[in-house]
Amino acid sequence: VQLQASGGGLVQPGGSLRLSCAASGSVSGINAMGWFRQAPGKRRELVAAISSGGSTNYGDSAKGRFTISRDNAKNIIYLQMNSLKPEGTAVYSCNAGHLGYTGSYDPYNYWGQGTQLTVSS
Repeated sequence: VQLQASGGGLVQPGGSLRLSCAASGSVSGINAMGWFRQAPGKRRELVAAISSGGSTNYGDSAKGRFTISRDNAKNIIYLQMNSLKPEGTAVYSCNAGHLGYTGSYDPYNYWGQGTQLTVSS
C-alpha cells in the first residue's frame, strides 16, 4: 500500500486547512485510514481515523474542530481542520490500518510521507 499525502502549509491561528491522502496498491487488505501528528519533542498521536463504512475515531485534540471524510471510489481521505491553534503545529502523516468494532484504530505499517502544518501568526 502506498500513501500520498498533501495539503500542509502555514496557517494563521483560527484558520482552516484541508489535508488529503490517496491510497494505492493492495488496498483491499485495509478497512480504514487515519491521520497522525507528531510535534517536536512529543509522541506521535492519532488525530482521526475513518473506516470504509464511515465509522470514525477522533483524538481529543480534534474533537469538535476537525472532520475526517473519505471517497471510497478514489481511495482518498480528507482531514478538514478548522479553528486551528498554534499547538496544532506538527508533522501530519497518513496511515492505513484497521478500525475495530470498539472504535479503536490499529495502525498498520503503511505510512505516507509527512506533511508539515505550521499554525502561526
